Amino acid sequence: MTNSPWYRLAVEAVFSQLKSQPAGLTSTEAARQLAEHGPNELQAAARISPWTILFEQFKNVLIIILLIGTVLSAFLGHEIEAIAITVIVLFAVVLGFIQEYRAERAIETLRQMAAPTATVLRDGEEVEIPSRDLVPGDVVRLQAGDKIPADVRLIEAINLQVEEAALTGESIPVEKHSNKLDKPDLALGDRKNMAYAGTAATYGRGSAMVVETGMNTEFGKIAQMLQTVETGKTPLQENLDKVGHVLARAAIVIVAIIAGLGVLRGQEFIDMLIFGVALAVAVVPEALPAVVTISLAIGVQRMVKRNALMRRLPAVETLGSTSMICSDKTGTLTKDEMTARKVFVAGQTFDISGAGYDPGGQFSKDGQSIQPTEPLKQLLQAATLASDAHIAYSEGEGRWRVKGDPTEGALIVAAAKAGINKAEIDTRFPRTNEIPFTSETKRMTTLHTGANGTVAYAKGAPEIIIESCTRQMTEGGEIALDAKSREQILETARNMATEALRVLAVASRPEATLENAESELTFLGLIGMIDPPRPEARAAIRVCEQAGIKPIMITGDHPLTAQAVARELGLLKNGRVVTGAELEAMDDAEFDRDVENIEVYARVSPAHKMRVVAALQKKGHVVAMTGDGVNDAPALKKADIGIAMGITGTDVTKEAADMMLTDDNFASIVAAVEEGRGIFGNIKKYLMYLLSSNIGEIGLMAGATLLGWPLPLTAVQILYVNLATDGLPALALAVDPPEPDLMNQKPRDPKVGIFTRPVVILMLVGGVWSTAINMGLFWWATHTARSIEEAMTMTFVSLVLIQFFKAFNFRSDHLSVWNKPFANKWLNLAITWELALLALVIYLPFLHVPFGTFSLPLEDWAIILVLAFTIVPVLETAKWMERKGWFGEVSY
Repeated sequence: MTNSPWYRLAVEAVFSQLKSQPAGLTSTEAARQLAEHGPNELQAAARISPWTILFEQFKNVLIIILLIGTVLSAFLGHEIEAIAITVIVLFAVVLGFIQEYRAERAIETLRQMAAPTATVLRDGEEVEIPSRDLVPGDVVRLQAGDKIPADVRLIEAINLQVEEAALTGESIPVEKHSNKLDKPDLALGDRKNMAYAGTAATYGRGSAMVVETGMNTEFGKIAQMLQTVETGKTPLQENLDKVGHVLARAAIVIVAIIAGLGVLRGQEFIDMLIFGVALAVAVVPEALPAVVTISLAIGVQRMVKRNALMRRLPAVETLGSTSMICSDKTGTLTKDEMTARKVFVAGQTFDISGAGYDPGGQFSKDGQSIQPTEPLKQLLQAATLASDAHIAYSEGEGRWRVKGDPTEGALIVAAAKAGINKAEIDTRFPRTNEIPFTSETKRMTTLHTGANGTVAYAKGAPEIIIESCTRQMTEGGEIALDAKSREQILETARNMATEALRVLAVASRPEATLENAESELTFLGLIGMIDPPRPEARAAIRVCEQAGIKPIMITGDHPLTAQAVARELGLLKNGRVVTGAELEAMDDAEFDRDVENIEVYARVSPAHKMRVVAALQKKGHVVAMTGDGVNDAPALKKADIGIAMGITGTDVTKEAADMMLTDDNFASIVAAVEEGRGIFGNIKKYLMYLLSSNIGEIGLMAGATLLGWPLPLTAVQILYVNLATDGLPALALAVDPPEPDLMNQKPRDPKVGIFTRPVVILMLVGGVWSTAINMGLFWWATHTARSIEEAMTMTFVSLVLIQFFKAFNFRSDHLSVWNKPFANKWLNLAITWELALLALVIYLPFLHVPFGTFSLPLEDWAIILVLAFTIVPVLETAKWMERKGWFGEVSY
């Protein structure tokens, strides 16, 4: 049944195709259908067991190496280091398990959104049954406040309006009817004779026939997409996997070479094996998972303060690589609160400032602020009296809310900006009668008593209201409404509509009765409304562009509305606006060619959003997708990073997302991007520092072995250097403040990874210089009157100090070390602590034997300090060359 174009069939044809009738199915037929189609509920995919998720965490190459390193550390007698590595590994594993386990709950949340019961005709009688028992062919009753229990074709719609924002992105309730629609390939939002599971009736009543249930509903299709979407590894995870593989191979080669050369030179095999293993353990960055976890955890804390909450830690870093942000319109770039923007009254057009339901705002003409005129006040008072909604401030949410129809809410807020209080005028002019809005009449009329008798106020579609008017209000009072004025008003209404404003006309009639209330009216004015852009979103879009990130709007709303909002935000410049129907008509080759030039997508379905995300990813972009509705969930999961709205977002969207904005503010994404870039930068600093130090250590040991010298360091000294330099100083780099030019840089290409040419050159320069200095110092010390212990201790201390100087230098891969050198207080404390430990290792006599150290005289310290400090000007020169572009393209 899923291929049947239900909206294109007449009601009789739908009854015929589903073998049903206006009195509904019989209980026997319903039972047969239930057995055939299954219950009307979403089926969860085969669930991944918690044990499988836990086991997956141990497939990380780095985790495996670290576990091997733990065993080796224990074998070498370094129980404390072995325990520390084990704790770090378990912490990383448990954290990954918790995050992935929570992500599996998205389908369950979607199931909970289904309506629990439905009012249905069975055997010709109205009964209430569990929604899961509905079958195709059932006739259901719908009333305001009901959740739609399945996908249904409307049989009868009496003033029926349905809130479809969660499914289509439409910001206002949609008026429904039961007539068949002939146009093929209509988007969900344009199928006015259909209602869909998970949406809700907000006004009127009706009856409908169930046409799709369970996984065949539009909600079901979304559930299937969520189940089938594969989430790839983040750039960070891919980079760390590569690093792990490289370091694993390096460790094996080092053990083989060092042990082999030592044996060939006649040294004991077991001694050389232990020495080689110690050096191999030094190559593996035990602190890397801790550094990554700490960087991400601290970044998450910072982001919470900036209204962004992360659900998956690795996704924090993905933000730093983001090059495209595909944003939903309703509630993300806009307020999701209808707002009156323009009024036409007494031949003049006025603008209204403010956004959303906050009653703060002013009236202006040609940019100049004005006080509301008398005709303007009359217009707004009439619109308010003819409305049922009211506004109130929510202390719990800290914002203004509308109770009732959002369009009427916009009218009441506009009146409040003119000093008109809804409760006060309702008391002064009590309503005595009304003619309710219907989809046929397209207007609502209310009658009120006051000092001047009974007055009728009407609001509705401009063409309907104007047709009933014989007079109009001007600055000088009422005058006759002639044909020219009538056409002028309608032209003004059309012009307002081209700006994506929803236009209502307002009129009144004195001495009114229920019989004459909608004839011989006096036209008061027009009011144009829109779901307005967030004031801060425009600034956020500018910052995104400055950071090399392109924002794109993807919405289920009308193309005209989407285009107007996008232009106002500065998001739509020279690119194209494409509708879902146009996207459907494009083949993959054409779409792949044009995708980077399209800036706005309108009237799109969940499948279209997935296609857009996939096409951009195919072009090599790292894609972030924002949204709040159920319709956004599959695309959020497909995107490299999904961003849900915390206030207006549905639970399904939040579960599918990687990140949630607690203030629903597009601008918070910019703060999150900055944190993501900062986190990747800190991990890069750590790896640069660590691997440059390792190059210096390995170069020293390999050089001495190849030249046939005595080994310049003992196995214990190597492990100590590894512990000291991979320990606190490295962890301190994980919390380094972000670089000042961070948001002026282009998005990082995830394919390039951490080890760009400048980074590799900087690491090699630091490592090679460290090797040369320490080999030179060891050779000189062994050729003077110094003992081998003193020469080894001098080399040991020199190696440690060089790495401490590197820690300060690698706080940036391009900025000078003299640019706020001591800004990282944790690095300052770490170096101070490690220097104190180093002094104890050298000068406490009982540590001399295990560490193979010697109490150095002041003369030796002077030589070591001068030599170690030379690393600073060498690295500064390399950075200067990098800034000048000697090592390739400059991205800052």
